[in-house]
Amino acid sequence: MLFVQTLKQLSWMRLRFLVDPAGKIPVKVIARTFASGRTEKLVYQCLSEMNLPSGKNEAVEKDDFTFDKFYNLYHKICPRNDIEELFREVAQGKDFINIDQFVTFLNEKQRDPRLNEILYPLYDEKRAIEIIETYEQDEAAKEAKRLTKDGLIRYLMSDENAPVFLDRLDIYMEMDLPLCAYYINSSHNTYLIGRQFGGKSSVEMYRQVLLAGCRCVELDCWDGKGEDEEPIITHGMAMCTDILFKDVIYAIRDTAFVTSDYPVILSFENHCCKTQQHKLAKYCDEIFGDLLLKEPLEDWPLEPGAPLPPPNALKKKILIKNKRLKPEVEKKELELFRQGQFVIEDEEKEDAGATVKPIPTDVPIPPETPAPDAAAPSTEGADAAPPVPYTGSTTNVHPWLSSMVNYAQPVKFNSFEVAEQKNIHHNMSSFSEPVGLNYLKSQAIDFVNYNKKQMSRIYPSGTRANSSNYMPQVFWNAGCQMVSLNFQTSDLPMQLNQGKFEYNGNCGYLLKPDFMRRTDRTFDPFAESPVDGVIAAQCSVRVIAGQFLSDKKVGTYVEVDMYGLPTDTIRREFRTRMVPANGLNPVYNEEPFLFRKVVLPDLAVLRFGVYDDSGKLLGQRILPLDGLQAGFRHISLRTEANFPMSLPMLFCNIELKIYVPDGFEDFMAALSDPRGFMGAQQKQNEQMSSMGIEVTDNKADKVEKKEEKKEEPLVFEPITIELIRQDKAFQKTTKKNQKEYDTLKKKQMKEKLTMQKAQCGAIDKIVKGKNKADLVNDPNIRKLVQEQTLQWSELMERHRKEEWKFLKGQLDDQRELLRKHMELMQAGQLKQLEARHERDLKEMNAKQAKISVETSKEINNDKTLKSKQEKERRLREKQQNNTKRFVDERKIKISKQNNEKEKLKIKHGKQLEMLSHDIQKMIDMYTNEEIEYEMSSKSEFFA
Repeated sequence: MLFVQTLKQLSWMRLRFLVDPAGKIPVKVIARTFASGRTEKLVYQCLSEMNLPSGKNEAVEKDDFTFDKFYNLYHKICPRNDIEELFREVAQGKDFINIDQFVTFLNEKQRDPRLNEILYPLYDEKRAIEIIETYEQDEAAKEAKRLTKDGLIRYLMSDENAPVFLDRLDIYMEMDLPLCAYYINSSHNTYLIGRQFGGKSSVEMYRQVLLAGCRCVELDCWDGKGEDEEPIITHGMAMCTDILFKDVIYAIRDTAFVTSDYPVILSFENHCCKTQQHKLAKYCDEIFGDLLLKEPLEDWPLEPGAPLPPPNALKKKILIKNKRLKPEVEKKELELFRQGQFVIEDEEKEDAGATVKPIPTDVPIPPETPAPDAAAPSTEGADAAPPVPYTGSTTNVHPWLSSMVNYAQPVKFNSFEVAEQKNIHHNMSSFSEPVGLNYLKSQAIDFVNYNKKQMSRIYPSGTRANSSNYMPQVFWNAGCQMVSLNFQTSDLPMQLNQGKFEYNGNCGYLLKPDFMRRTDRTFDPFAESPVDGVIAAQCSVRVIAGQFLSDKKVGTYVEVDMYGLPTDTIRREFRTRMVPANGLNPVYNEEPFLFRKVVLPDLAVLRFGVYDDSGKLLGQRILPLDGLQAGFRHISLRTEANFPMSLPMLFCNIELKIYVPDGFEDFMAALSDPRGFMGAQQKQNEQMSSMGIEVTDNKADKVEKKEEKKEEPLVFEPITIELIRQDKAFQKTTKKNQKEYDTLKKKQMKEKLTMQKAQCGAIDKIVKGKNKADLVNDPNIRKLVQEQTLQWSELMERHRKEEWKFLKGQLDDQRELLRKHMELMQAGQLKQLEARHERDLKEMNAKQAKISVETSKEINNDKTLKSKQEKERRLREKQQNNTKRFVDERKIKISKQNNEKEKLKIKHGKQLEMLSHDIQKMIDMYTNEEIEYEMSSKSEFFA
């Protein structure tokens, strides 16, 4: 990957090669290089000011046109007023940036705050001085440890200030995991240079795609005609031209490992007869030689459950993907072949030039059609052709060719369940674009799990006769390894593909995220909430200016899109204003484009697209979010076909943060910098106090409000025998028993009154007419009193025994009745509690509904949200946060209510136990009273 400074040096070197016969650089060549809607007179004037030849027909000596001269000319033609504004801001109005200001700028503006400070230390004075010494040209400023405007420009345009981490350009990913753990740069119908129907085939396409970093190419093999019967490669039954299989094999051998040492997979679509299949095997064996992997590696056997080998173990190896015979059949036929006894019977040959009945042209192309900026061939008028149906490879395979297939054995896909049961990692399946989409819609998680162990290949729909491409991102989201595209079409999907695979040394292999590889993790590619273990990000992009965007005097604008998970994908929404008639150095200085919530940064990419006033794409660039650097960055642009452009670039300010849901900003700030957060709060309070505003503790207020609103918990009176007996319903049920008891008590009272009356009458009769002093010693009276006391004691004893007997019998009889009544009272308490719970839930639901309505109103009235899509996305995000909060609140509430119900049930259970215990205790009490009475003196009397 080339960055701004490197591209400028290459442009300068290219100019030095464009010399005339005298070995000088023509001035008009320099003028053409810097033409960007300005007249050539400006270039000539700038050359004159630099004391260089400036006449239209003059030339500059190579040695005089140094890189410093090229650099000065660049900035004379394209002055950087946009950076001057930044310089004034950092320098605080002075002519230089001192060391402290520069360190602050580097740490606050040029550094991703999410980075670990141990792995990625903060900039210090020493590092700032190193940057000044490298890029500052003014010796006096350098001595004073200061940075001038020119020094800042040189630093900001250097490769050191690249928009992505420089280590991402080399192979930085782990390459020792199984093949299925990687995305593999893959091509569909590699041989075609144009349309799928009636297109031309070329051997050169194999060289180009392999040099571009592709690691999986497709070979549609058909029987050749003529005397030599050489196998050919063509799009069968689609009226395409053909090329020789042998020539393609030579081209692959020569270019397979120029760009990358990692394995190349040849995806054979084999329609050849066995005789010509023998030639396929022969050419692969002889031409590839040791490059061809003919046998499985010892440490990675072809057994069920055995993982695939890693890319590192397959360096500089070519793998063949072709249908394979059953092991026992292959072994038998291969032995016969080696003994020269293998006989090929007459077989019917497929004709690549034959035409088939086309499938209907009204089949809709899936929604992932190229954007209007995509350079897809026209399909209008007579050029339009019916889509070609896919014809499967032959299953009648030559044993020699079959034996060359190992870690990429294609099998017919039955279901994810069958694949899981078989657990054969070296089996893989291919899915057409619409079939793959159907599986994604219906079994997305199963598709992701399948790709954790086995490889899958996706190829374009047959309706794409113009060789347009589908959006690969949707299949990358499911972990599909070989998402095959038409490399000949430089449309948006192809730009995304090439932009993504630029990284990791352009080796053609990219490691999938951790959760898409581990079998103990579950991932839904349509998830809208953050994945466990993955921190959602927030990205802000401010497009400040552009340089050398067009060689014409045209209006320009920039679009910034994001591609990733469906919830992260935002396209055609963020667009700068149009700067008219300026393709040289337009200044946009837009408000930042905010991607508030990026659920999965590992899969997300940013796309910058520059367009002229007619909508034509002038340049584009794809940057992965997980390798993006924060700060003021220059982004060099690419052509539609993803080739570097030497001068065109964008100047942007990128801010990266951890996504923080609404309402948690202060909490996050306090966690990030507790001391700073508390200091800022204290300072704010002091300022408010100085203005005469009383500062109150908001948290205390909130607590008080909560306490005010807090409803008193329900407290139920313990249910005892006494409480049950006081209950009207129980009293009604036990009315008969009570009546019997009252009758007994009345009867006893009557007997007592009768005895009292009789005894009192007897005493009155005997004492009548006698002196009171003599009564005490009167033996008759003494005898009568003793007899009456005995009678009374016997009566009271009988009454007590009757009462005890009655009460014990009543308690025994009422035992079940008391239990049933207690259960009824307990059910009433439980019902009362449930009614309270139901009321609480209704109040909570009403409150949540009110919050949702208020959220919608807040979003609709938010003037900072400019577009309808932005409002919808913001509303969706807030509603997701609300829903999560509401669900959590409901869970907590229901859990709390369940605990209350459980506690009440436990309490009721204990009450039932106590009821039996208390009844028995009361029966025992009456029994004990009876025993005590038997043991005590029986004499009683009434007063």
